[in-house]
Amino acid sequence: MRALVIEDDPDVGPDVVRALEAAGFAVDLSQNGEDAWFKGDVEDYDIAILDLGLPRLDGLSILKKWRANDRNLPVLILSARGDWTEKVEGIESGADDYLAKPFKMGELVTRVRSLVRRTSGHAAAILKIGALHIDTRRMAVSLGGARVSLSQLEFRLLNYLAHHRDRAVPAGELADHLYGANEFGDSNAIEQLVVRLRRKVGAKRIETKRGFGYLLLDQGE
Repeated sequence: MRALVIEDDPDVGPDVVRALEAAGFAVDLSQNGEDAWFKGDVEDYDIAILDLGLPRLDGLSILKKWRANDRNLPVLILSARGDWTEKVEGIESGADDYLAKPFKMGELVTRVRSLVRRTSGHAAAILKIGALHIDTRRMAVSLGGARVSLSQLEFRLLNYLAHHRDRAVPAGELADHLYGANEFGDSNAIEQLVVRLRRKVGAKRIETKRGFGYLLLDQGE
């Protein structure tokens, strides 16, 4: 999963980035409104964490521009302004959730995970695909009750496929969502990552649909 953190506070922004990276997200940080609007408009993110008081372009304007351009990524507003009228304005402008500063980092991560799950049509924190269970809170995976040890990239891949298991996911889309702006991933890197993951969760559990992408199945071996 790939997140865009939009925060100009030099202390808060990096802290949020580190917390989300520890939670298994690939994260990009933007510290001004114009840069944030552009990234969210042209890049493919699974969620944005959006501060309101930004230089160059304020957060609500960014949100309204995204929604006007049919950018439907879930947005969590993060702001020091806690007035209820501003919360209402944020939600009516297209935000999916609102968290006032100061906040607990654990609550932020929980809300982000919940928004990503709900956007993909999943309510529970544990995703169950046959005997394969993915605990999105603990970043833990088990197969038939036995724990499966995954690298962070392997977990990101499995987690993304699980959130989108109603379709075959192209390698290019996977690369966009597994790697941040400062990381490199292409179709060859994705293919090698799939090979490693198949060894751990079952060779037949991830099917390659030629010309379409990768599909996570209920059954494997």
